[in-house]
Amino acid sequence: MPLDPDAQILLDMVRVANRPAFETVSPVEARKLYAAGRPVLAPEPMPVAEVRDLTMPGPGGKIPLRFYRPVADKTLPVLVFFHGGGWVVGSIETHDTVCRHLAVAGECAVVSVEYRMGPEDKFPAAVEDCVAATEWVAENGSTLGVDTARLAVGGDSAGGNLAAVVSLVARDRGRPRLSHQLLIYPATDAGMAHPSVVRYGDGYLLTRSTMRWFYEQYLRGPDDVADWRVSPLRAPDLVGVAPAYVLTAGYDPLCDEGDDYARRLAAAGVPVRHRRFDGQIHGFAANGKVIRAAAAALDEAAAALRAAFG
Repeated sequence: MPLDPDAQILLDMVRVANRPAFETVSPVEARKLYAAGRPVLAPEPMPVAEVRDLTMPGPGGKIPLRFYRPVADKTLPVLVFFHGGGWVVGSIETHDTVCRHLAVAGECAVVSVEYRMGPEDKFPAAVEDCVAATEWVAENGSTLGVDTARLAVGGDSAGGNLAAVVSLVARDRGRPRLSHQLLIYPATDAGMAHPSVVRYGDGYLLTRSTMRWFYEQYLRGPDDVADWRVSPLRAPDLVGVAPAYVLTAGYDPLCDEGDDYARRLAAAGVPVRHRRFDGQIHGFAANGKVIRAAAAALDEAAAALRAAFG
């Protein structure tokens, strides 16, 4: 399938803006560049009944959270959401519009997690924070006014990686029980050896050199690549993890590893729906001001949440 014309418009906008590649600047500057692009690319935020910033105790100090409730006076299921950005950039602020959309369309509360990132806090800090946040939500349902018997995790890109890892940890620990994992173009193998990394590694927003830089900031060293908490595709066994919705994009360097993860889930007997948006690029679902298919993609992901929550 040809590249979506809207995706091409976005790529042309990036080229004209001549924004420095993340790997050519400091992590702090990369975060500023990423945040500056969100008002240009993200759609207008959907109204919700409540948005509240919270904090919780975490393994490395307080973890900021943002809580969304689409409607008032109703006990809702809850999605714990981990933002994308290569474990280096991104925040609860940059993914505000995505969380609002999932809350409204998914008819659920959303708790967005500001986990620690590299290079200041290397792996496994992000994993530890996301596991802790999921367990905290599961233990504080009455305070939050949510139904923790209907609890999901999800995220995009690096956040999709973290959601997959949290699902594996929850299975191994036997808690909390997860109803669903929502994986939006997830990173699942830090080895960067899948053919799509070469095929779409330049010219399609996320580049191979930027991916390599993200991993350099996030990981302690090369040995971490083989750790399934970095590369969940390398987990020896996926049996018993939460049912999944896996979204991949056809012009994304990560598409092959996301497709492979969906196949491995299915082979392990995990209920999984895999949806590949063939004409799209990495990150498209967060860029609805330019890419019209973003809203439909988030609506479909939200429909999977509603079905999982019953």
